[in-house]
Amino acid sequence: MSYEEYQRGCLFFEAKDYAEAARILTPIVDAEPGNRAAVELLARAYFHSAQLGRAEETFRRLLELDPANGWAYEALARTLERRSRHDEAERYRKLADAMGFGPAEQVDVSVYAADLA
Repeated sequence: MSYEEYQRGCLFFEAKDYAEAARILTPIVDAEPGNRAAVELLARAYFHSAQLGRAEETFRRLLELDPANGWAYEALARTLERRSRHDEAERYRKLADAMGFGPAEQVDVSVYAADLA
């Protein structure tokens, strides 16, 4: 894997161009299927670009690589919910909860301009 290409995929992800991030990350994951960081970022890019079938497949791959990853169980549950497979999602949500990775609570963030005068 080219570290530069991975970084490029990260930049597109951070810029919220998830489809382009996925396009960049796919050959990286194909070349190094055991690279958990690349697999996770690819799964997230698929999820955010509504490529839910690919997201599900990639989150499952991540769980094969790292079965103790509670966050990945939660992400898979959310993916399945978006695919209207709520019963199946519940099984993964329970695993995530047992590992201490329940659904994130909504947080309100307010930004105020600093008084620089």
